[in-house]
Amino acid sequence: MDPKRALGIGLKTDDPRQRERIIRYINLKLASMGLPYSSSSTDVMDIDIAHDLIENFKEKNRLLSTYLCPVDKRIQNFINSYLSDVKMDEIPELPTDTLILDRYGLARELSVPPDKNEFITDVISSYRVKQGVLNNPKNDRRTTKGSFHVAEGGLPIPFDKKAVPKQTFAYMLQEAFNAPDAMKELPYTASQKEKAKVFMSLMLKPVVVPEVSGFTERKTLEVRFFAPGNLVSNLDFVESIFGNAGDPYLPQHDAALDPDHWTGHTGCVILAPHLTTITKADAGLPQIKYATDRQKKEGMCWESEEELYNDGIPFKLTARDESGVIVTLIADNYFGYSKKEVKTQIGYSANLLGLAEEEHAGGALAFPSFNLGTHFHPDSNMHFLHLEKDHSFDNFKAVLGDSFIEHEDGYGLDRNHSNIIYIPEDAVIDLEAQRAHWIIDGKEKSLRILPENFYVHPSGYRVHMEKHPASPAWRLVGTVAEGTFCHKPCTVSGGGKSEISKSIKDAMTFGSVFVGDFKEDMDKTEEIVNYNYGERFKPDYRKTLKPGHKTRPLLSEDRSLGSVIKLLSPSTNNTDSFNKWLSDIPMRVKALVFLVKRFYEPEWGNTWREKFSVDIINSEPGHILKYMNRELVGSYLKVGTDKNGSWVTNKLRQDFMPAVKVQLEDDISASIVVPTSQVSGLSETCVNPSVKIVENCENRFFQRPDDAVHRGLDKQAEKDLASMGNFICNFEPLKKNDAVELYEKTAGFYAYTAPMQNIIKGFCESGKENEYFISSSHPRIVDGAPTKNQRYLQLRPDLEDNTTRYLGEVGMKLFRKIPLGEPLAIPVNAVLAGRRNNPADHKAG
Repeated sequence: MDPKRALGIGLKTDDPRQRERIIRYINLKLASMGLPYSSSSTDVMDIDIAHDLIENFKEKNRLLSTYLCPVDKRIQNFINSYLSDVKMDEIPELPTDTLILDRYGLARELSVPPDKNEFITDVISSYRVKQGVLNNPKNDRRTTKGSFHVAEGGLPIPFDKKAVPKQTFAYMLQEAFNAPDAMKELPYTASQKEKAKVFMSLMLKPVVVPEVSGFTERKTLEVRFFAPGNLVSNLDFVESIFGNAGDPYLPQHDAALDPDHWTGHTGCVILAPHLTTITKADAGLPQIKYATDRQKKEGMCWESEEELYNDGIPFKLTARDESGVIVTLIADNYFGYSKKEVKTQIGYSANLLGLAEEEHAGGALAFPSFNLGTHFHPDSNMHFLHLEKDHSFDNFKAVLGDSFIEHEDGYGLDRNHSNIIYIPEDAVIDLEAQRAHWIIDGKEKSLRILPENFYVHPSGYRVHMEKHPASPAWRLVGTVAEGTFCHKPCTVSGGGKSEISKSIKDAMTFGSVFVGDFKEDMDKTEEIVNYNYGERFKPDYRKTLKPGHKTRPLLSEDRSLGSVIKLLSPSTNNTDSFNKWLSDIPMRVKALVFLVKRFYEPEWGNTWREKFSVDIINSEPGHILKYMNRELVGSYLKVGTDKNGSWVTNKLRQDFMPAVKVQLEDDISASIVVPTSQVSGLSETCVNPSVKIVENCENRFFQRPDDAVHRGLDKQAEKDLASMGNFICNFEPLKKNDAVELYEKTAGFYAYTAPMQNIIKGFCESGKENEYFISSSHPRIVDGAPTKNQRYLQLRPDLEDNTTRYLGEVGMKLFRKIPLGEPLAIPVNAVLAGRRNNPADHKAG
C-alpha cells in the first residue's frame, strides 16, 4: 500500500513514541490557536522554544480570519446561492477558526484527557481502555423513523422523506454553529481548570469511482466534517473508516487541483445534537392553519409554540441541488449517523456523475478448500480444476517476476512472504513423512513440510498442513486457485452482508462417527470398494473419453478423496442402473467408505478392514467407529435449532473444509460498469458484453458481534476485541475488580477463547484501579438491559494481514498466466441472483 494512504488510515505502527508525538503536536496546535493545552502532559520546552513562531502564526490567523480553505469556499458559495432568496439578517457562514484534525490519531487522543481514563457528559461517555477507546453515546442506536429531512428548493424530495422549508434549514444551519459552550469543551482539556472550547473539522475523501486501467482513474468525493469539541469521538470514528485526507488549507489536498481524481462534488456534515431542543416556531415552521397538506402530514407545522422540532427526536436535515454540493446537519451523536451520511453523499456524487453507483453491499472472495487427507498428488487432487493449460515450473518465473526466488533444488521462495513456497508441477506431498518430493534430472529432491507454510503448485493450487481442531490428527488442506467473488448487493440492514464474508468454521461442531450394524456396514463398504466402476458410464459419454482410458480403483493412490466422493455421487453421465445402485447406499455407509479412503495406506493391501473397529458393549458391538483403536471424529454443521432449542446439525462430507475467504465488502461499495473490451485480466469464462468493477469504500468495518455475548462462540470478535488500538462502542467499561471476578469464576473464564482470557488475566495481574478494559461478553447496559447493538471497528482483514489476499491473487494469476503487476478481474457468483452458477452469468468484481 502507498505509505501516504497507510498513514491516512492509521495502520498500526511499531514506533512506541507515536502517542508522545501526537500529544506534543496537539499541544502545539492548541497553543497556536490561543487555546488552553494540556498542562499535565506537555513538555513546556516545546511551547517555550516555539513561542515566537506560535505568536507569528496567531497573528497571521488573525489577519486571515475571514479566509476559507478551497473546499470550505466551495461549500460557502453553495450556501450563499442556496439561501439567496431567504429573508434573514445574514447568511450563515462556516467557521474559520476550527481545530483541524489533519493527521490520523489526533481525534483518538483528543477523546479522553491524557491524565485520566474517562470523559463523561450528558451526550457521550468515553473511556481509555486496555484495548483502545470505548465511546458510549447517549443513544445506543440510530433512530430511523421520521428522521430523514430534506430542505426544499433543491432536487426533488422523495415522499418517504420530510420536506423542510428553506427558511427552516437556514435557521438550523445558523444554530448548528451556535453550540452551547459545554458542548464545545474539548475532552482533552476536561480535567484541568482552563478548558479549550472549540469547533473541530476534518476532511475525508471517500472513493466513488474505482480505477479501471485505461478507462477511468480512481475518483473520490471531498467531505468536510464539523463538530463541537465534545463530539471529537465521531470524527475519530469516520476517519477510522474512510481515512484522513489531511490539511484542507494545503494545495496538495485541494481536490480542484487534481480533477482527474475528483468527481467534482463536495459534501459537508455538521454535527449538532443541540438542534433537538429547538422549537418548531423558532425554526420558522408555519402555524398549522397556514400549513400545506404535506406539512401537516409530516409534522412540519405547530399548534403550540412549545412544540419541539421533530418532537425532540434525533434527525438529519439535508440541503442539496444539481450543482454538486450537499450539506447535512445531524442532530445526534450516534456514530452510525455519521457513517451513513458519508454513504449517502457517496451515492449523491455517483448519481450526479453517472456510470458509477454506491452499493449497500457485502461480499467476499471465496476459494473452495478440501481435506486431502495425508497425501497430495497433483494429477488426482486437482482433477476438478479442469486444467487446460500447461502449468509448469516456468510459470512461476513468468507470472511472479522479481517476487520469485528460485532455489537450486528446484523449488522457489516468495520474496514478499517467507512462508510461501513454490513447488514443481510433479511434487508429491506425504504428510506421514512430512515432506514434499520430486524428481530433477533423475534425482529425487525433497523439502520438509511445516505447518506455518503454504505450498503453491504452478497452477496456483495451494496446500498447507493443519491440525484437526478436535483430534490429535493432522491433515493436508488443498485450496483451489480460482476464487469467486460472492457479491451481495442491494441489501437491507440485517440482510446478511457481513455474514457472507465470515467463515462458517465457528458454526461447525465435531463429534463421534456412528455406524449401524458394524459387520453389515463393513461388508457393504467392502462391496463398494471392490466394485467394478469401469462400466458406469453411458455409451455416448464413454466415446468422449481419451483412448485407452482406464478407471482407477477406488483405493488407488491416483484417486483422491474428492474423486471418490464424485465417483459415488449420481451423474447424468452414468447409466440409470449405476445411479440406482448409488441411491440405495445408506449415507452412513458412504461416510464409512470416505473414511476408509481418507486413512488408506497402499501397504495395507486388502487388510484395511482390520484397521477399523467398534467397542463391545454388554456383549454387543457398539456404534462409535474407531480407527487403529482411536475414536474417530466427524464434522457437523449447525444449521439452526428446533422448537425446544436443541441444535439441528448436518454431517459434512469427509473432505469438507470451510472456504478460504478474503473479505472485500461489508456495507459501502463503489462500482462502475465497463465494456468488457476495456478490461484486462478477465476469466476466460466471462462472455458478458460489460462487467461491473467494485471497490470497498471502507478501511474498517462497523461490526456488531451479536454472538460474542456467548463466550467462545464468535472467535473472530474475541480476537479483535482483545487486540490493541480498537474503536469500541456500546460495551460496559470494566475495572480490575471485574477482571478478578471474571477470572475467579473458572468455568465462565475458560469458556472464552485464549485472546480474551489473556486480556482478563493480564488485567488481574497488572491493571490499576483507575484503568478500564472491556469484555466481549459484556455489552453496555441501557435502560436496565444489555444493548443489542454492541459495536466495534474491525480493521479490514486484508489490511491487517494481506497474506491470504496475496495468496489469492498469486494463485489466480498463476492459473490464468497473468503477470503479477497486471490487473485481475474476478468472477461474481450468480447464485446470489437465485440462479445456478453458469459461466455465462459471470460478472467481474
